[in-house]
Amino acid sequence: MANIINNKLECFMLYLLTLSYMLSDNFVDGRSIGTTKLVKHKGTIKTIETEDGDIIDCVDFYQQPAFDHPLLKNHTIQMKPSSIPSDLKANPSEPDQLFQNWHKSGQCPEATIPIRRTQGNQHPRDLYHFKQRRARLNNSLDGASDGDVLSSHEYATAYLGGNFHGAHATINVWQPTVSNDGEMSIGQIWVVAGPDDKVNTMEAGWRVITPTMYNCYDGYQNTGCHNLECPGFVQTNKKVALGSPIGDISSYNSKQTNIGITIYKNEGNWWLKVNDQPVGYWPSSLFTYLANSATELTWGGEIYNSKIGGVHTKTQMGSGHFPSEGYGRASYFRNIQYVDTNGIFKDVEAGKLTPDATKPSCYNINLQSDTSGGSGTNFYFGGPGYSDKCPK
Repeated sequence: MANIINNKLECFMLYLLTLSYMLSDNFVDGRSIGTTKLVKHKGTIKTIETEDGDIIDCVDFYQQPAFDHPLLKNHTIQMKPSSIPSDLKANPSEPDQLFQNWHKSGQCPEATIPIRRTQGNQHPRDLYHFKQRRARLNNSLDGASDGDVLSSHEYATAYLGGNFHGAHATINVWQPTVSNDGEMSIGQIWVVAGPDDKVNTMEAGWRVITPTMYNCYDGYQNTGCHNLECPGFVQTNKKVALGSPIGDISSYNSKQTNIGITIYKNEGNWWLKVNDQPVGYWPSSLFTYLANSATELTWGGEIYNSKIGGVHTKTQMGSGHFPSEGYGRASYFRNIQYVDTNGIFKDVEAGKLTPDATKPSCYNINLQSDTSGGSGTNFYFGGPGYSDKCPK
């Protein structure tokens, strides 16, 4: 029988994902990724225990996992971006700094970064999904109807092809129900380049489980880990703990909470910015196809459907309500933008986005354009999962 997972605030993460074709995932800092033991991170200067049971290690900046990567042994560190591309649209409701629950229990000293201790079996089945999403998108563009393509991963997304140096959106944050062990619900941005078997991708947004990052280096084939659990991403911010709970979420017909997610290229590196805070960067040397530019951008939601008993999961996407319910009820992406190859943010024209809903009767997307109200190109997305309209 399906079990409803108890989703409390720590079930939210800023979800970051990078892939490129290079590393093995068998061991991280001498420990197996599959271990369940909470191990103190190398270089820990201070440890903070939160009221939610999280443990945050304040790790010496120069001993963070990134610098264990063989390609970063002689890396020149970029402590902050030299500039921010012009014409970036921020939502006035976004705070300058992201508040996370661990901030109530302490702060990390200068010259350290916060790393959340995680259990190796904590991450659901999101490791091998992008190739499936691409195949499904190709089928849908060829005219496949709702339900024609059977996949455990289901999407309500908007896609843009071209040549890009970044992406941005304001993302509405909710707490959808996740029904079964190993399932997930995500709202995020994908920045992608390369063929399916060697795809490079950076992904950032929120997920039911907690800000986090997943790293893989061979097109989702054999490698992968989340957050700073394996080397690659260089974190420069001492206030954002990837994988630790976001402090506030949206409520139905009430207060709405947003986060601004921006990924953009600066001096050859791919920087992540959350609200008004640069968090860190992926060095371009980690990538093959993303070393120069991205060729695909996608915004939207994803769930994993375990299909227990042949019945569709009750795991929700977004707010758990359909796009037709609108503001305050359905989750949304606003101010959808891309960075061109000259480093300038530009609004994505709604007519150039390709919507893709795996099963519109379960989860859907509704594209819109607001040129006067401050929302820019935007969409509502999501749905409840299993219902009389979505039995399988």
